[in-house]
Amino acid sequence: MKNVLVGQSGGPTAVINSSLAGVYETAKACGAPHVYGMEYGIQGVLEGKIVDLDTVLPDPMDIELLKRTPSSYLGSCRYKLPDWHSPEGEAVYRQLFEILRELDIGYFFYIGGNDSMDTIGKLADYGAHVGSDIRFMGVPKTIDNDLMVTDHTPGYGSAAKYIGVVMKEIIRDATVYGTNYVTIVEIMGRNAGWLTAAAALARSGDCEGVDMICLPELPFDLDRFVEQVYHLQKQKPSIVIAV
Repeated sequence: MKNVLVGQSGGPTAVINSSLAGVYETAKACGAPHVYGMEYGIQGVLEGKIVDLDTVLPDPMDIELLKRTPSSYLGSCRYKLPDWHSPEGEAVYRQLFEILRELDIGYFFYIGGNDSMDTIGKLADYGAHVGSDIRFMGVPKTIDNDLMVTDHTPGYGSAAKYIGVVMKEIIRDATVYGTNYVTIVEIMGRNAGWLTAAAALARSGDCEGVDMICLPELPFDLDRFVEQVYHLQKQKPSIVIAV
């Protein structure tokens, strides 16, 4: 059993540390001599910023606290690996794989979203090119819930709940004046409408919910949108739209 290296990348979520704890606990249960953490993702590895997680998680309670700690415990980065087919790009990969060899790494985990999965894919491709036996594995994480061939991504559920609660509060606030009022709430999600669709969670026995939801998967027609707003305001003075 060789050592394990794990890192976090991209935007933080409320549960990204739970994935880190899962990798650590499982690696130790499988007999990994050491589980190393990348400080500030793959960029930190290139700068030699690596911590032995055994020294910072010595007690089971530390792991339980980690699971309940939001944001990225190891730090993050937005570093994008270059194409290894160029001489300049391959130099970066040679440096990385030399560091992995020195640490006797057999398993490389990267927790993140689209860009992080791109990093894992590039490392796996280069590893196959040079005949490395290191296993490169991506751990899904993104509030956008848009990673291919995944059922769902940790991070989406907590963000969806947050949006449902916030939209409920906005709807309440938007009705206090009794005048014609249009509130448009822009919700992120790259090119996927999962988070915007979560605005529907505001509807319940104590809240009528949002009046319109515009998803990126459907073409946006400005004239039709304005017409819908016009008809909605004939029915009620204050409307709330999630976009």
